[in-house]
Amino acid sequence: MYNRVHRAQLAGGADLPCPRGAPDGTLPTGLATASCTPSGDRIRVRIMGELDRDSASRLRPGLREALATSKRGLDLDLGGLDFCDCSGLGVLMELRQLAGSQGKTVVIRVGSPMTDRLLGLLGAQELFTPPDPPRMEVRHPGPAAVPSPKPEPSPGTMSSQGHAQGIGCRRTPRC
Repeated sequence: MYNRVHRAQLAGGADLPCPRGAPDGTLPTGLATASCTPSGDRIRVRIMGELDRDSASRLRPGLREALATSKRGLDLDLGGLDFCDCSGLGVLMELRQLAGSQGKTVVIRVGSPMTDRLLGLLGAQELFTPPDPPRMEVRHPGPAAVPSPKPEPSPGTMSSQGHAQGIGCRRTPRC
């Protein structure tokens, strides 16, 4: 019987806030890898390969550490995922929940057909979408030097122009 050994790898350099799996920086190669790149106050995490029960459990600690290192959260690139089962999806959901408790977000910037389908079946796609940007109020200052146009008088309305020409004036009895 054919049995593959599933291993996961979290890659990062010495200058990246992404954790490393072994003290000497060497990590076993395997079916799932994750690499981290700082991007402003967020960290971009690219996950490639097969995210199943074994690889998800091996990537979990590094993903949590990457989230803890970020200021605002993680941007996930899942475009390189060939496979994702419910265990892999569970790690992503757990990561999102942890981020929420820290006031951060986990956003899927690049999806894969597999994760898009799984999230779609669960109705959970919106959980990984970027939050709405803050709304900016646009205030237009009123023109200070430009006078507003005078409305044309409507029929039956008296105007000073009508007084001068004797048009439209009603005589009211004076007391």
